[in-house]
Amino acid sequence: MKDSQDQVLYVGKAKNLKNRVQSYFRNSNNHSPKIKKLVKHLRDFDYILTDTEFEAFMLECQLIKSIKPLYNRMMKSPQSFIYISISLTGNHRKMDIAFNPIENDGKVYFGPFTSRRNVERALRGLKDCFMLNCSNPNGTNSACLNYSLGSCLGRCLGGPAEQQYNDILDKFIGFLKGTDMSILEDMNQMMLNASEAFDFEAASAYRDHTQAVSSLLKKEKMIEFTEENHNILAIERLTDSTIKLFLIKRTDILFSHNYTAAGNICEKIKANILAYFKKDEASAAEDISRHEIDAAHIIYRYLHTGSCSYLLIPENWLDHENHSILDLALEDLLNSPQHIQPPILNE
Repeated sequence: MKDSQDQVLYVGKAKNLKNRVQSYFRNSNNHSPKIKKLVKHLRDFDYILTDTEFEAFMLECQLIKSIKPLYNRMMKSPQSFIYISISLTGNHRKMDIAFNPIENDGKVYFGPFTSRRNVERALRGLKDCFMLNCSNPNGTNSACLNYSLGSCLGRCLGGPAEQQYNDILDKFIGFLKGTDMSILEDMNQMMLNASEAFDFEAASAYRDHTQAVSSLLKKEKMIEFTEENHNILAIERLTDSTIKLFLIKRTDILFSHNYTAAGNICEKIKANILAYFKKDEASAAEDISRHEIDAAHIIYRYLHTGSCSYLLIPENWLDHENHSILDLALEDLLNSPQHIQPPILNE
């Protein structure tokens, strides 16, 4: 959608373009102020036809990222992906949640996490266990209310408690990096101590807090899948005689093409596989960035909601001696609507 200056105001997608466009001009009383403002400035449309809904999702994601239309930002729903931020320096370090990590701002960020509720629950559990609930964290050398209630270890008073607080944050950073599990050991010990003292209510609370903090290490399946850098071949049937092929790596569509299902198309597809999935010795898993999240979510959902048949192609299938295995897998995929996972090959 464009304004009178040919500037792109909004990028969207629709299965039925006519109905989608008409919806902006009907029942205007029910529209939000943002929609009304968009329609007021709207002067022209461009549209792009895609073969599949998956392509429309990916194209929308790509265009929004590159053009950054004003109304896509204004009408975007609250962000689903959040991060844990921990300041690295200063006398009064803070731990919080963030939506937009900022580089070189003196903080370290962990994530992305898809459930704000789970992250808040984990941080609350950590603070309860180690008495980090200071209501006067800026340090005026006077005890806060939570200190008198026993839920603050006294960082508001400065001195040793401030260092103790920072040591706990450093342990938590090590835990989130996967290099130091001592914070979980400390929490488990608190649970055991409470149980041995027959304080089962406290022991139950420590158990819940420990489970909440432990859950932060369990990556979302979508994120874990993307970080594994699979070579993905996906096929979607457009008609009885036509298929759409996608070759996908991480969050990029490397190649797409329509094929007539008649005849032997395995060799053509294999040639593209070998051309686009070139072996990369440096293809070690990397953490997914916040810029990749939307595309990763689209690809993962596409592969796992039955819209297509797909094949994960191991690197060693690209070796010449294993091309016969690749041939058999392609034939099975083309002759079956079921998702095919690669077999385990003997070394």
